Amino acid sequence: MFLFSIFLFSRLDYAWWWFPVLLLTPDLSMLGYALNPKVGAWLYNFVHHRGVALAVYVAGVLLVVPSLQLAGVILFGHSSLDRVFGYGLKYPDSFQHTHLGMLSGGKH
Repeated sequence: MFLFSIFLFSRLDYAWWWFPVLLLTPDLSMLGYALNPKVGAWLYNFVHHRGVALAVYVAGVLLVVPSLQLAGVILFGHSSLDRVFGYGLKYPDSFQHTHLGMLSGGKH
């Protein structure tokens, strides 16, 4: 799926360097954890949900808004790469508790 996001990006009219520059921006959603784990998990999961990414991309295609297409591709690529490295969607009890299991260092 990550490779598919690269393909989709290649179909957009943006310089190649935008992809690596923007790829980690979805992790800004972790700032929700500054409030509490429940808000952090909800915000993180919303931004890292591939369904949301696809909806943003499709909206960009249908509305002919290249920046929405770019946002959807970046969200999809980032979320797909996260799954490769074992970072799943979060449970509200702790950042380390994901739908793929516990991240190292987590207690549960």
